[in-house]
Amino acid sequence: MNTFIEFLLYAFLVVSALIAINVKDLLAAAVTTSVFSFVIALLFIEMGAVDVGFTEAVVGAGVLGVYFIAMILRTTRRTDD
Repeated sequence: MNTFIEFLLYAFLVVSALIAINVKDLLAAAVTTSVFSFVIALLFIEMGAVDVGFTEAVVGAGVLGVYFIAMILRTTRRTDD
């Protein structure tokens, strides 16, 4: 059962990484990067490193995600496309 959950999390990790790399919108890339960090946190927790997983969830998915989104929303586009 744990192997299936790990495989599912790894597959979701690869999919979220590919989406974050290939998406053109910066806001979508920031959100997808936060999802990537949250999946890594779930993998840490599944492996038994609960404290590392909790830290990754708070810092990687939470604080950095909010920081990236706030910075993107503070920028403006200079082109008309």
